[in-house]
Amino acid sequence: MSDRSVSSGAVWVSGAFVERERARVSAFDAGLQHAVGLFETMLAVGEEIIDLARHLERLRDSAQALRLSDDLRVPALAEACRAVVERAALERARLRLTVTGGDLNLLAAGAGPADPTILIDARPATAYPEPMYEHGVVVTIADRRDNPLDPFAGHKTVNYWPRLSELQKASAKGAAEAITLQVSNHLAGGCVSNLFIVRDAELLTPTARGEEEPGALASPVLPGVTRSRILEWADDQDLTATARLLTIDDLLDADEAFLTNSSWGVLPIRQVEQKSVGAGEPGPVARAMLERWRQELSV
Repeated sequence: MSDRSVSSGAVWVSGAFVERERARVSAFDAGLQHAVGLFETMLAVGEEIIDLARHLERLRDSAQALRLSDDLRVPALAEACRAVVERAALERARLRLTVTGGDLNLLAAGAGPADPTILIDARPATAYPEPMYEHGVVVTIADRRDNPLDPFAGHKTVNYWPRLSELQKASAKGAAEAITLQVSNHLAGGCVSNLFIVRDAELLTPTARGEEEPGALASPVLPGVTRSRILEWADDQDLTATARLLTIDDLLDADEAFLTNSSWGVLPIRQVEQKSVGAGEPGPVARAMLERWRQELSV
């Protein structure tokens, strides 16, 4: 086995590599004290970080929109991410970049706004069981609701407790993901993924932040990076791709459905709680998109 496959990874904190067991941030960091922070989770294959530019652009845009920072240096962050992946020397790595509001002690001491804390962590990527892709997964309907009036919805903030709680409940029911609705009862997506459905050769997905019609409420749906790839590939499958408001009936009556994120790629849904989706097995669009993802990203 190569050194790449046995490495435990690498950690970089605000400008310096540290041993994993010594990785620390201040007890007064705004991320810990008040959940002030954003993060991106990426997949690296060898030393190539998949969609690094898209992830960093989304992070920068959210940092500006939520007033976390107006001057995140994207080229420097990209360089740091590549250095961490190189140091980790893994065949497949899960790379997490976290940016928080920094040490509040400095603000209290009158030193001015604190510099953001930047944590980059590379560790072996999760190896999802092949039967998940071959047979599809079961999903539940989450209790929580996404609110389009929440200005933080649709951004990848570190406040993930509500989502993780729903995932725990889904797992207890033997499900792989929980589908969240909006307060209007329109579909939002998975707790950690974007949702696609297929009906009559049309690929549909809930409208994401930044895609709203003029005058409409802001969408609480995260504009996923893998989601953007699927929308770009739709033409190759002779599919009309549309982002719009969708209902639970759209999902339950779909010919097929699947979930996307940067870790598992494309994950077919076979069942929503007790209701089978389509034929109750991965459909041709999901299989084609999964194959495309694996081929193009060499995963």
